[in-house]
Amino acid sequence: MSSGKSWTKSLFVGIWTALNFSRKLFLNLVFLFVVFLIIGAIGMASQNKKPVSVPSGSALVLKLKGNIVIQKQAVDPFEEFAAEALEQEEENPEVLLQNVLEVIEHAKQDDRIKALVLDLSKLGGAGLDKLRQIALALEDFKQSDKPIYATGDYYSQNQYYLASHADHIYLNPMGYLMFDGYGRFGTYFKSALEKLKAQTHVFKVGTYKSAVEPFIRDDMSEQAKEANKAWLSAMWDQYKTQVAEARGIEKSNFDETLDDFLAKFEQVNGDFAQYALQYGWVDALKSREEVKQAIIDVVGTNTNGKGVNAISYKRYLRAIQGDKQFNNPIANKVGIVVAKGTIMNGNKKAGTIGGDSTAALLRRARQNDSVKSVVLYVDSPGGSAFASEVIRQEVENLQASGKPVVAVMSSAAASGGYWISAGADKIYAAPATITGSIGIFGMFFTFENTLDYLGIHTDGVGTTEFSGFGVSRTLDPKMSQILQLGIEQGYDKFISLVADKRNMSKAEVDQIAQGRVWIGSTAKDIGLVDELGYLQDGIETAAELANLSDYDTLYIKKPLSRTQEFWRDVFRGVSASLDGAFKMPKDSALLSLFKQASADIEQVANFNDPRGVYAHCIMCDIQ
Repeated sequence: MSSGKSWTKSLFVGIWTALNFSRKLFLNLVFLFVVFLIIGAIGMASQNKKPVSVPSGSALVLKLKGNIVIQKQAVDPFEEFAAEALEQEEENPEVLLQNVLEVIEHAKQDDRIKALVLDLSKLGGAGLDKLRQIALALEDFKQSDKPIYATGDYYSQNQYYLASHADHIYLNPMGYLMFDGYGRFGTYFKSALEKLKAQTHVFKVGTYKSAVEPFIRDDMSEQAKEANKAWLSAMWDQYKTQVAEARGIEKSNFDETLDDFLAKFEQVNGDFAQYALQYGWVDALKSREEVKQAIIDVVGTNTNGKGVNAISYKRYLRAIQGDKQFNNPIANKVGIVVAKGTIMNGNKKAGTIGGDSTAALLRRARQNDSVKSVVLYVDSPGGSAFASEVIRQEVENLQASGKPVVAVMSSAAASGGYWISAGADKIYAAPATITGSIGIFGMFFTFENTLDYLGIHTDGVGTTEFSGFGVSRTLDPKMSQILQLGIEQGYDKFISLVADKRNMSKAEVDQIAQGRVWIGSTAKDIGLVDELGYLQDGIETAAELANLSDYDTLYIKKPLSRTQEFWRDVFRGVSASLDGAFKMPKDSALLSLFKQASADIEQVANFNDPRGVYAHCIMCDIQ
């Protein structure tokens, strides 16, 4: 019997030893792999210090992968490098708008660039304001008499907007394009919350403040539909007008009903590519090889004689940034502070607005003697009311120090995004900017009925009637009244702020507030913004307000530590030389729906205003 136990013990000891050895071996292999990556990265980085060569008479291939943004999300340099080294697609790739504009502008003057090729197959989301700025840069590029080619197996609505500004639009014979228009469709959770026996407590001001509707309704209210339809229709009209003008066609060429499209589609026997060709959306149907040959006819072949004589967007960007001169440290500066993303309380990384971190950037601009004026570049649907006020106070401190502030609104500057912009000396919005949504709300859930269903109960004593306030107890009606009064006071503060800064009466502001969303062109008409324009317009105005005739621009950023700078420099050069394999999108329609629902819930779950009061426009995302 003892020998049996001894044998069993030896077996388990042997298995454990083997597993432990395997674990250590695996970890050591992973460690060695990381070390080799780092060594290789350092070596490649040193090699990449050599200037990038731009082939003479080449085509610049503008292959934009991801969403167009005014500020990228902060990403760990090693994670970014490892993903590219392993040929993994970024989950949410981003392209910096200013880089795209800089590349196109530089290529116009560059004698080495003979043509521009738009490869838009991986272009993702972009506000119409950002697309418009790129389109204007493309139109300016045409002044050089260099041709622009757009090529694609298919075109989404965003992709086609840019493609429409090309001299030649090619579509794969098996390709397609369709125009969806603009819409805002959300997921609604009222019935689901009722099944969970959760109690939803909402406190808001504003007939049109629809941010909380997904949690108290199963559909969009008529007021929200009215407001959303107004600004969506205005944006769609801008899209149609600008594309029709670029293509030299009538706005009526857009099919907005299924009947209209079906009648045309039947005439081409259900062939999407023929539909696009027949109705003037594209110039020719060409296979990938035919497109390649068409471009080779203009720029020739590369050094091996097989491919196109071309340079990629990333490599060209590296080339021109390597040619840049250092900023003059003595020159006066117009500082640029980017406020992009949801407004959260505390310190946040780039790509999200933190009340403390963004306020710190404004404070850095105030304390920098070379910065004479500041542009607050906003792309935000809002968020925490408290964090918004912290940022606004720093804007006020800048002005008190004698430095003018100009707010420039990108795709969105709504709710809290408008709150932080309202006090600027001048406000610019793009014609397609989503702004307004002046209103606030508070919301939380209690689960006393859910817990009761599970047989869980909360009870106890406290020294005041406030004690024990929480998610497991029924909300006292008097507490509801207190919270609603706080929200009403917050709304009054919001419209008072706007009235004071925009030289309007509170009654006038209230009439255009109530949480209603406006498009930039309308916002100018009703006095919420001063002028229509983009970042460069704001920079020039900020310089004028500070009486600057000779100046540089300076993006105000949180400084990196020496360690962060080292790893950034090591991996930046390497990542530019790594090209991942092409992968088609793998998201299914059902998965996309779940992702959207999860994103809506996560957005609310991440709110962290200390008072639970929010100036946020959840409907300012369009699909």
